[in-house]
Amino acid sequence: MIEIDNISKKYGTFQVLRDCSTSVAKGEVVVICGPSGSGKSTLIQCVNGLEPVQQGRITVDGMNVTDKKTNLTQLRARIGMVFQHFELYPHMNVLENLCLAQEKVLNRTRSEAVAKAEALIERVGLSDHIHKHPGQLSGGQQQRVAIARSLAMDPIAMLFDEPTSALDPEMINEVLDVMVQLATDGMTMMVVTHEMGFARKVADRVVFMDEGRIVEDRKTEDFFSDPESPRLRDFLSKILQY
Repeated sequence: MIEIDNISKKYGTFQVLRDCSTSVAKGEVVVICGPSGSGKSTLIQCVNGLEPVQQGRITVDGMNVTDKKTNLTQLRARIGMVFQHFELYPHMNVLENLCLAQEKVLNRTRSEAVAKAEALIERVGLSDHIHKHPGQLSGGQQQRVAIARSLAMDPIAMLFDEPTSALDPEMINEVLDVMVQLATDGMTMMVVTHEMGFARKVADRVVFMDEGRIVEDRKTEDFFSDPESPRLRDFLSKILQY
């Protein structure tokens, strides 16, 4: 479904990604972790063309993301993206947030868009809030709306860029529960996160990045039980200490 082949990227003279390669099969869940500044958010944002690369190739379901001729708007309509900060339209209520792109990009009728929106808002447990504006919702509720909005586009894959890092601790689980259900339902997912409990429970593979490189890319059980690199062992010893 997703192929990342030797991509490199610079911001000016700063090398943020260095020869990164990995892949995600259809229905697979891959978690990307690493210290701050390791390039993991940049990597995932390259997958749907939000960040251009200077070297290498990315393909999603056969579409070459790195080809300048590729219609990135069409591509992004097929890949759901959930950010750290919900990115909802504050002047629109929940229903309108979910209907807008369906009508404008997918050309669905109003009734089709509303039916889809209502079903997805029920799926994320927010039917009672469908006519509220984002400012009337908690952070966890807003993030669940953001996930539902992405799902409304019938994506072939979902990208999550630290979806719980801006949330209060008690709100994290309500978002992770929705993501676990998505994984159980067979959604192809790439997830940048420090939630190692989620990674253990859901991920098929875990990718560890440091200084712009993919240091390890392994099956989840092996990643936690038998880390190969000293850098990963040091990282895990710190985040799993408590």
